[in-house]
Amino acid sequence: MSHAPGSPRLDEVRSLSPDLPGRLAAASLRVAVIGDVMLDGWWSGVTERFCREAPAPVVDLQQKRAAAGGAANTAMNLQALGARVRLGGVTGTDAAGRELRGILAGAGVDLQALIHHEDAHTAAKNRIVAGGQVLFRLDEGGGVPPGAEDLLAASVAALLDGADALVVCDYGSGLLHGSVRDALIALRGGRLTVVDAHDAALWARLAPDLVTPNAAEAAMLLGRPAGLDSVPDRAAAVRAAAPELLAAAGAGTAVVTLDRDGTALVGADGGFHRTWARPAAEKQASGAGDTFVACMTLARAAGLPLSTAADLAQNAADIVVHRPGTSVCSTADLEQHLDSFADSALSPAGLLARISAERAAGRRIVLTNGCFDVLHRGHTRYLNQAKQLGDILVVALNSDASARRLKGPGRPINTAHDRAGIIAALSCVDYVTVFDTDTPIPLIRELRPDTYAKGGDYSAQMLAETPVVEQCGGRVVILDYVADHSTTALVSRIRAGGSGAGAGAGAGSGSTV
Repeated sequence: MSHAPGSPRLDEVRSLSPDLPGRLAAASLRVAVIGDVMLDGWWSGVTERFCREAPAPVVDLQQKRAAAGGAANTAMNLQALGARVRLGGVTGTDAAGRELRGILAGAGVDLQALIHHEDAHTAAKNRIVAGGQVLFRLDEGGGVPPGAEDLLAASVAALLDGADALVVCDYGSGLLHGSVRDALIALRGGRLTVVDAHDAALWARLAPDLVTPNAAEAAMLLGRPAGLDSVPDRAAAVRAAAPELLAAAGAGTAVVTLDRDGTALVGADGGFHRTWARPAAEKQASGAGDTFVACMTLARAAGLPLSTAADLAQNAADIVVHRPGTSVCSTADLEQHLDSFADSALSPAGLLARISAERAAGRRIVLTNGCFDVLHRGHTRYLNQAKQLGDILVVALNSDASARRLKGPGRPINTAHDRAGIIAALSCVDYVTVFDTDTPIPLIRELRPDTYAKGGDYSAQMLAETPVVEQCGGRVVILDYVADHSTTALVSRIRAGGSGAGAGAGAGSGSTV
């Protein structure tokens, strides 16, 4: 895939910058989505009394909103992120079907493979909302009328024609489990194939590149009826069970979505990557998983490394989870969101105020520091490990003057402002600050972290910070050394005109997390 002069190839991108969503959109990839489509209704009103017949609230409706749901929501998100989407599924000729098709057509989704069946009753899920609270949900429709499955199977070849990627959204209606699945297996080819299914084991013969179960679905794949909610560290449990999980799904990679805990990504090569969700108070959000799947699919189809794709998809999900109802994340939304991190470096006073509140809430504080000049895979792996040492990860960046004193003339390549924006966009990072001293010792004295983390090219005995951390009641943890990754070596390769692809950078093949 071509790339703009001066920009890294997409399969070499390790950091999230505001221009990245635009680069994905510019690729104009064609994505086929097939699955269970539905209409999401959000009916809002006020309630001030109970009805006479039963102890049930009376809701005076003030607004009815409708949105595409299920596979249709995944298609809408892909379209909004710049893909050219063709959708396969079944709707009825009823009012819900007409409204759903109108929403999709208005967004530009290709509906040639969306079967319009006169005997189908379009699935609809209508939420009744009052006082900002969903009171209950009314489900109607669904089911598979005779002949609909074969009609959809016959459309699979046209659905996949020219597609760069395929997304299967199987939410258990049964529509996809017979001739449609056989057709997909026969015609999937070498295109990126992603399965988002309640039971991914039913799709093992498709050999998907990526599956995206939630925690309950992953537990079912693993034969654990008790689920994962009772496990203290669900991401660690997913990592430990990766071979069994991937074998059950027949997949090369799995991203298990864990709601408030973000996601855990595991690969057949033993790779692991974690993302963290940004907390949201919105109780009416729906469809964030569809947004994650859509963004992850587009990013991987464009060639982004798995870990970068997962971080970008986490940011897209974070956007919609802060909105009421079912919504989509567009290219502009994601650009604006990533750009908001550019001015995210906190002053020392601002940081101390935030940390005081976090500590009062019982959260453990992890601090690390560095220049993080040209972000590479070693950095992102290191920061992910640091995050797992506590609840809140603070990254203190050397100021430009401090980095120049440490690294010499010509450094840093990127200003502290730019470095802060890139670091803050990583889902594992909670707060960023900039310090101008030669060491972070003055900051450590004020912040008093529970854990101070450094990379494996140091030892605790080498660090002047160690006695200060311990005097403050904290501990020093030395993280794994990631061989063959350093900014100095990367800058040298770039200045020599060589490839920037160091060891392990070629994740576009899907084999490297």
